Amino acid sequence: MKKTLYLMRHGETLFNQQKKIQGWCDSPLTEKGIKQAQIAGQYFDEQQITIESAYASTSERACDTLEYVTDLPYRRLKGLKEWNFGRFEAESEALNPSLPYGDFFVPYGGEAEMQFRQRVSETILEMMRAEKNQTILAVSHGASCRQFMRSWAHTSDVDQVGGLKNCSILKFDFEADTFILQEIINHDYSTL
Repeated sequence: MKKTLYLMRHGETLFNQQKKIQGWCDSPLTEKGIKQAQIAGQYFDEQQITIESAYASTSERACDTLEYVTDLPYRRLKGLKEWNFGRFEAESEALNPSLPYGDFFVPYGGEAEMQFRQRVSETILEMMRAEKNQTILAVSHGASCRQFMRSWAHTSDVDQVGGLKNCSILKFDFEADTFILQEIINHDYSTL
């Protein structure tokens, strides 16, 4: 059975606003982040997309975003969490190395890039295999979404240069254990 996964990044947080590294540590959504999530929720309504099942990272920012998008009950999955940046958590983004990060964070108690990619990819694959419904929403994080995209880059021509903005939505088709990225939905939040 063919299924559709909408994989979404959370709304803007206090740490996003303050340019702090935010992986496993957490900070609340800003007013702008709340409005971004509400606009994303309106997108599903306007497109007449009925979300049948919902999942979120265990981070509060992802759960809160999902709750502004839909009132469906949802399941929290640790495997959808952001990259663990170790001792760099909650520090200035100016301390980040140049991309790609690779295994930079490992000596500081963080995750290796391929370990992180595998965690997110296996979590989403297991989630979609077990899912009985056809239209699924999962709210996660910027690097998590990007690493999942990279896992399946060989099946799709859709890509985006630069980072995934807050509340970006990645639409994947899922069938026969294969994900194909169909579309990246970016809303204009410039007036917020």
